[in-house]
Amino acid sequence: MATDFPARFREAVGSGATLVEAPGTSESELAFARSVTAGLSDDPKWLHCRFLYDAEGSRLFEEITQQPEYYPTRTEAAILAEYSVAIREITGPRTLVELGSGYSVKTEHLLAAYSESAERVLYVPVDVSDTALREASKAIAESFADVQVTGINGTYGSALPVLRQLSPQMVIFLGSTIGNFNEAETTAFWRNVAGHLPAGDFFLLGVDLEKDVDVLEAAYNDAAGVTARFTKNYFARINRELGANIDLDAIEHVAMWSPERRRMEILARFHMAQTIYIRAPRPGLRDKGRGGDSARDQSQVPATGAQGGAFRFRLRCEANLHGSEGLVRAHPARAARRRRHPALSPAFP
Repeated sequence: MATDFPARFREAVGSGATLVEAPGTSESELAFARSVTAGLSDDPKWLHCRFLYDAEGSRLFEEITQQPEYYPTRTEAAILAEYSVAIREITGPRTLVELGSGYSVKTEHLLAAYSESAERVLYVPVDVSDTALREASKAIAESFADVQVTGINGTYGSALPVLRQLSPQMVIFLGSTIGNFNEAETTAFWRNVAGHLPAGDFFLLGVDLEKDVDVLEAAYNDAAGVTARFTKNYFARINRELGANIDLDAIEHVAMWSPERRRMEILARFHMAQTIYIRAPRPGLRDKGRGGDSARDQSQVPATGAQGGAFRFRLRCEANLHGSEGLVRAHPARAARRRRHPALSPAFP
């Protein structure tokens, strides 16, 4: 049961377990089917971001971060390499909790800084990909003997209830992933964080800034085509796990800067008419995609104005980044009050 999860997590930490599964994770295939069914039945259509990161999606995203055009990861890593010790001096010894941790490559700078001043550091990575969590845990164990890793395989929301037992702590949210939320989701996210993060704890937020459009668009249109394969993998996963018949060769990856929304938007454009069948909770579900329509990677926000019109999706492809990487520290001034927002302040000039 969901109410038992904080207790199960506490037992996992005490026993030295490297991974604990959050409520609902084990039924991911059913959840995936229900999510796709709902998204394809909606208007405009969408697909939820959490299902981008199966084993292949996680592998492809790590490959994206290594492409020469993709500046966000290496820029943020350079900032963390330079300022991790200063961050530790601001916060003092802390448990480190990371939302959307992936393979935790950038976080190693923080782990190194915090382990220098503490006999033992607890690191709690949270990710929907158990593959990424297991590989990250193994790599960290090999590099940091004094860091205990207890990962949570689940969504952000499923992990937040354990925060009260981890204080003093710093929650880490990197990669400008906050830009994937729409206004309502952003408000709900911060309220949820503020409702669970004890007063006096810290929140480290990595965000991007606007820059030259050519630089932005190149980052999501890499010459090697890795981002295109990442986008298509969502539809390949629908084929693999839900028995669909989507023609992947008829899908074009398109990434463009939206001056109105002030963010990058990624589309999967269908170039031929397709009828998509999936195995879903409602038998016989079918959805017709029209040739020339587009599927938009827009982080849970139904898109408007896409070329071709009606066939759109909201996906999280780490696309909503807005320029040279910056680092912001969010400190919830009155975290005990669920409806108060954390106050954001620049951590460094």
